[in-house]
Amino acid sequence: MRAAGTFVAVIVALALQTTVLPFLWSGKSAIDLVLVVVVYTALQFGPTAGVLTGAMAGMSQDALSGGIIGVGGLAKTIVGFLAGTIGSQFIVTNPLPRFLVLLLGAALNTICILGLSAVIDKHGLSIPWRTAWPQMLLTAFVGIILIQAVQAIPGILMRRRLRRGY
Repeated sequence: MRAAGTFVAVIVALALQTTVLPFLWSGKSAIDLVLVVVVYTALQFGPTAGVLTGAMAGMSQDALSGGIIGVGGLAKTIVGFLAGTIGSQFIVTNPLPRFLVLLLGAALNTICILGLSAVIDKHGLSIPWRTAWPQMLLTAFVGIILIQAVQAIPGILMRRRLRRGY
């Protein structure tokens, strides 16, 4: 059941990121919803789930983006492993530690993608750090809001069920 839920979350994040967000967010900074799903999965279920989700989500995102296939997959795999390891070693249940893990994950993802692209292609990607930092902050900010909302859903459903009396 966890795998199916994670798969659906990745599909929804990819769909929103490629179809809806470009129309809603016309600025230079883009939100990486796929990275948010990878970090959330890693924090909830550990490094193995983070690695598997990162590989699957990153490769899917690479295939849809038209860039070099494998760069985003490797970057998100590394982020998923490290976020899962941090989540299993430390208490990361409050919003501030989760925000920090999301921010560090977004920074590591960007560094890995820029570094690997520079190694593979002599021109690399030309993303200046002036636009990369707001993208990382925006991803972490939106990600923490989404994670807190997802964490609140079971409590809301339970209160609703108790209020109805069954």
